[in-house]
Amino acid sequence: LQLVESGGGLVQPGGSLRLSCAAFGFTMDYYAIGWFRQAPGKEREGVSCISNSGSRTYYEDSVQGRFTISRDNAKNMAYLQMSSLKPEDTAVYYCAFITTSTVYTADYYCNNLQSRIWSGYWGQGTQVTVSS
Repeated sequence: LQLVESGGGLVQPGGSLRLSCAAFGFTMDYYAIGWFRQAPGKEREGVSCISNSGSRTYYEDSVQGRFTISRDNAKNMAYLQMSSLKPEDTAVYYCAFITTSTVYTADYYCNNLQSRIWSGYWGQGTQVTVSS
Protein backbone atom coordinates (compact mmCIF):
# COMPACT_ATOMS: atom_id res chain seq x y z
CA LEU A 1 0.00 0.00 0.00
CA GLN A 2 1.46 3.32 -1.05
CA LEU A 3 0.37 6.93 -1.44
CA VAL A 4 2.28 9.29 -3.70
CA GLU A 5 1.61 13.01 -3.77
CA SER A 6 2.53 15.29 -6.65
CA GLY A 7 1.74 18.72 -8.02
CA GLY A 8 3.49 20.92 -5.53
CA GLY A 9 5.76 23.78 -6.49
CA LEU A 10 6.44 27.47 -6.29
CA VAL A 11 3.51 29.78 -7.00
CA GLN A 12 2.90 33.47 -6.58
CA PRO A 13 0.33 34.75 -4.11
CA GLY A 14 -3.10 34.55 -5.65
CA GLY A 15 -2.10 31.64 -7.83
CA SER A 16 -3.39 28.09 -8.02
CA LEU A 17 -2.06 24.58 -7.76
CA ARG A 18 -3.64 21.17 -8.01
CA LEU A 19 -2.20 18.47 -5.79
CA SER A 20 -2.69 14.83 -6.68
CA CYS A 21 -2.50 11.74 -4.53
CA ALA A 22 -2.07 8.41 -6.28
CA ALA A 23 -3.11 5.39 -4.25
CA PHE A 24 -1.48 2.04 -4.99
CA GLY A 25 -2.95 -1.17 -3.63
CA PHE A 26 -5.97 0.45 -2.00
CA THR A 27 -9.63 -0.45 -2.31
CA MET A 28 -10.76 3.14 -2.35
CA ASP A 29 -14.27 2.59 -1.03
CA TYR A 30 -12.89 1.58 2.37
CA TYR A 31 -11.17 4.89 3.10
CA ALA A 32 -11.85 8.46 3.98
CA ILE A 33 -9.15 10.76 2.64
CA GLY A 34 -7.61 13.75 4.32
CA TRP A 35 -5.17 16.41 3.19
CA PHE A 36 -2.81 17.79 5.79
CA ARG A 37 0.03 20.27 5.79
CA GLN A 38 3.01 21.07 7.93
CA ALA A 39 5.00 24.26 7.79
CA PRO A 40 8.52 24.46 9.24
CA GLY A 41 8.42 24.73 13.00
CA LYS A 42 4.67 24.23 13.16
CA GLU A 43 2.36 21.40 14.07
CA ARG A 44 0.69 19.31 11.42
CA GLU A 45 -2.58 20.88 10.35
CA GLY A 46 -5.58 19.16 8.84
CA VAL A 47 -6.83 21.03 5.80
CA SER A 48 -9.63 19.08 4.18
CA CYS A 49 -11.34 15.71 4.16
CA ILE A 50 -13.64 13.73 1.90
CA SER A 51 -15.89 10.80 2.61
CA ASN A 52 -15.48 7.38 1.04
CA SER A 53 -17.89 8.02 -1.82
CA GLY A 54 -16.95 11.66 -2.20
CA SER A 55 -20.43 12.83 -1.29
CA ARG A 56 -19.29 14.83 1.74
CA THR A 57 -16.42 17.24 2.00
CA TYR A 58 -14.95 19.13 4.93
CA TYR A 59 -12.68 22.15 5.09
CA GLU A 60 -10.86 23.98 7.80
CA ASP A 61 -11.80 27.63 8.10
CA SER A 62 -8.43 28.81 6.82
CA VAL A 63 -8.99 27.22 3.40
CA GLN A 64 -12.77 27.24 3.08
CA GLY A 65 -13.76 28.76 -0.23
CA ARG A 66 -10.25 28.53 -1.65
CA PHE A 67 -9.50 24.79 -1.66
CA THR A 68 -11.53 21.98 -3.18
CA ILE A 69 -11.02 18.33 -2.34
CA SER A 70 -12.12 15.57 -4.67
CA ARG A 71 -11.50 11.93 -5.43
CA ASP A 72 -11.83 9.53 -8.31
CA ASN A 73 -12.24 6.06 -6.87
CA ALA A 74 -12.14 4.42 -10.28
CA LYS A 75 -8.70 5.91 -10.92
CA ASN A 76 -7.40 5.50 -7.35
CA MET A 77 -6.74 9.21 -7.13
CA ALA A 78 -7.43 12.08 -4.77
CA TYR A 79 -6.97 15.76 -5.45
CA LEU A 80 -6.70 19.09 -3.70
CA GLN A 81 -7.36 22.09 -5.91
CA MET A 82 -5.90 25.17 -4.28
CA SER A 83 -6.76 28.68 -5.42
CA SER A 84 -6.12 32.20 -4.16
CA LEU A 85 -3.00 30.91 -2.49
CA LYS A 86 -1.42 32.90 0.29
CA PRO A 87 2.12 32.87 1.68
CA GLU A 88 0.74 31.27 4.84
CA ASP A 89 -0.30 28.26 2.74
CA THR A 90 3.37 27.41 2.33
CA ALA A 91 3.96 23.93 3.73
CA VAL A 92 4.56 20.32 2.88
CA TYR A 93 1.20 18.82 1.96
CA TYR A 94 0.31 15.22 2.68
CA CYS A 95 -2.58 13.01 1.73
CA ALA A 96 -3.74 10.38 4.19
CA PHE A 97 -6.10 7.46 3.93
CA ILE A 98 -7.91 6.05 6.93
CA THR A 99 -10.12 2.99 7.10
CA THR A 100 -13.67 3.73 8.10
CA SER A 101 -16.20 1.47 9.76
CA THR A 102 -19.78 1.55 11.01
CA VAL A 103 -18.44 2.87 14.31
CA TYR A 104 -15.62 5.09 13.10
CA THR A 105 -17.22 6.70 10.09
CA ALA A 106 -15.92 9.21 7.64
CA ASP A 107 -17.86 11.88 9.54
CA TYR A 108 -16.00 10.93 12.71
CA TYR A 109 -12.59 11.24 11.11
CA CYS A 110 -13.36 14.27 8.99
CA ASN A 111 -14.71 16.13 12.01
CA ASN A 112 -11.49 15.33 13.85
CA LEU A 113 -8.92 16.44 11.30
CA GLN A 114 -6.71 18.04 13.93
CA SER A 115 -6.62 14.92 16.05
CA ARG A 116 -3.92 12.33 16.21
CA ILE A 117 -6.52 9.68 15.45
CA TRP A 118 -5.39 9.95 11.84
CA SER A 119 -3.01 7.04 12.11
CA GLY A 120 -3.71 5.48 8.74
CA TYR A 121 -1.61 5.60 5.60
CA TRP A 122 0.40 8.65 4.64
CA GLY A 123 2.22 9.82 1.56
CA GLN A 124 5.69 11.32 1.51
CA GLY A 125 4.45 14.85 0.98
CA THR A 126 4.81 17.51 -1.68
CA GLN A 127 6.19 20.99 -1.06
CA VAL A 128 4.02 24.01 -1.77
CA THR A 129 5.70 27.41 -1.63
CA VAL A 130 3.71 30.58 -2.09
CA SER A 131 6.00 33.51 -2.64
CA SER A 132 6.54 36.45 -4.93
